[in-house]
Amino acid sequence: MSEFKEEFKVKGQELLDKVKDIIHEGNIRRIVIKNDDGKTILEFPLTFGVIGAVLVPILAAVGAVAALAVDYTIEVYKTEEEPEAKKDEQPGN
Repeated sequence: MSEFKEEFKVKGQELLDKVKDIIHEGNIRRIVIKNDDGKTILEFPLTFGVIGAVLVPILAAVGAVAALAVDYTIEVYKTEEEPEAKKDEQPGN
């Protein structure tokens, strides 16, 4: 498995909806929310199987940050399965 990062620029009022969408996509390992100056405001890991009640405090914190109505950058760290062709390759073949 490899990890890669995606970045999204959003306005304060769009932050909560975008984070919800990202979480529903799956394969998310970690989300980092930064302000205009590049300072980390929130950072939280997501493990496989995170559901309902566990997400409530995370989304509440994101909603509180979104109320500040500034521009944010969301960094999303995802995992990606290796392509099947690479899995089948054996060293020395």
